[in-house]
Amino acid sequence: MDAVVKFTSQSQGRDRVFRAAQYACALSTYLLRNNSERKELVAKLKSLEANMSAGRKLFRLGNTVNSIEAAKRTMQLSDRVLCLCLTAANINRAFYFICDNILWARSVSLIRDIDKERWSLNASWCYFLSLVMNLTRDVYVVLQLMMQRARDKRFRQKMDQHLNESPEVAEVVIPQLDALLFLLLDSLKSHPAVALDMLKNICDLFIPLDKLGIYQSNPGVVGFCGLISSLIGILTLAQPKLRIKP
Repeated sequence: MDAVVKFTSQSQGRDRVFRAAQYACALSTYLLRNNSERKELVAKLKSLEANMSAGRKLFRLGNTVNSIEAAKRTMQLSDRVLCLCLTAANINRAFYFICDNILWARSVSLIRDIDKERWSLNASWCYFLSLVMNLTRDVYVVLQLMMQRARDKRFRQKMDQHLNESPEVAEVVIPQLDALLFLLLDSLKSHPAVALDMLKNICDLFIPLDKLGIYQSNPGVVGFCGLISSLIGILTLAQPKLRIKP
């Protein structure tokens, strides 16, 4: 119980719980859309989804400053690739929150003379670019882990044993490809924080892709991907050892 209280007392914790509820409502609405007996429930779910989205915008009012501070820290990284990817991701994230804050001010009538659709599109582009840079970082880290793993003598023995125990795979699939997949899966298995971060970013990517019209799916896919990424976010916040660093 103490862990739950500590988690929900954090602004990030509340935001991620609200986000999970928002996308759970979106997914449920999509699944129940053709059920004539659930029209009232669908209307309530849509209303709850809108309220959760509005609540999250309020929680994120200070996140622009946090993203700028994060960008300042990542600029000091000695690894040039990580420095570039994470700094670019944090800067785009800061711009995303600026757009989000302006949209929130528009929704509560603090600002009126703005183009809501334009600012929403700008927010989606910033979010998309931030996710692309985070995914680039993930791929870079995975490649580094794979190279380290490949140089490990014990791992090479383990991989040779795997290939020898699966001769039928070697006949059907290119042996080098099977070895590469084994190396990739073993690297991700030994570093769950990297695997979770990559899965989270891939799921999140469907949200701006759909809004920007680059890859249009449907509200069900967006709701499902948003829910999965939200649950991963809750898990990594509750268990810091599962959070990728830096």
